[in-house]
Amino acid sequence: MNEVRTSRRIVFQGLGALGAAIALAGCGGGGEESEAPAVESGTALATTDEVPVGGGIVLTDEKVVLTQPTEGEFKAFTAVCTHQGLTVTSVDGDTIRCSHHGSAYSASSGEVTGGPAPQSLATIAIEVDGDRIVTA
Repeated sequence: MNEVRTSRRIVFQGLGALGAAIALAGCGGGGEESEAPAVESGTALATTDEVPVGGGIVLTDEKVVLTQPTEGEFKAFTAVCTHQGLTVTSVDGDTIRCSHHGSAYSASSGEVTGGPAPQSLATIAIEVDGDRIVTA
């Protein structure tokens, strides 16, 4: 009867390769486009004075990011990062940040400005009604 003996070096190399493959698989984005959250039309999101000029706010419950790139110009995007579906964490000037894995998006357009996010943030239609920002 032939006995097959495997060295410890081969076993540990195989385990190391398996661990690296699992880690890389966990960091891979799904490549799916982020969908806008289902916020009912006419829902009041914030007041205009809550959204700073040249910045923005993250509404975690609604999963919406509101920005004001220039005075009086309001934008809304999904707050769901396209990398792994976690909620973005902040707006810093013209950058929407997801500090979970380092993705960054333009606060003016929602386009990816820093990876690993594979897609832009989806735009959400809004209207300014007096001093209220509502979904369209």
